[in-house]
Amino acid sequence: MQTSVQWLENVAFEAKSESGHQVIMDGSSEYGGENRGPRPMELILMGLGGCASFDIVTILKKSRQDVTDVVCEAKAERADTIPAVFTKIHLHFVVTGHDVKEKQVAKAVELSAEKYCSASKMLSDGGVEITHDFEIRAA
Repeated sequence: MQTSVQWLENVAFEAKSESGHQVIMDGSSEYGGENRGPRPMELILMGLGGCASFDIVTILKKSRQDVTDVVCEAKAERADTIPAVFTKIHLHFVVTGHDVKEKQVAKAVELSAEKYCSASKMLSDGGVEITHDFEIRAA
């Protein structure tokens, strides 16, 4: 896997993925940014949420759960010192569907966290405390 990141102006950058997608990243106004895109650390948090959600949807579909929606709400705390790394991340999954079983969702969340989610494993091995919970809503 590879990507390229090109400086645009001020503190804005365009990242291009190997799969042909682009995203603009920009810093906050206090650093000269113009809010043209997410901050790089926001993208890391989004990537974690996407990776975990991918696992959960896949696992629930394989276990024949009638899932109609999955939302991952990710909240992170960062160190007060530079580098301002993530210290804690909480992932809250909202799973919507028809007759979705709590036991199946709990197992999917656990499998993602402990076995399948590469982003979660990388961050937790780096010292980030990652916690999870979920709720189920009827469709």
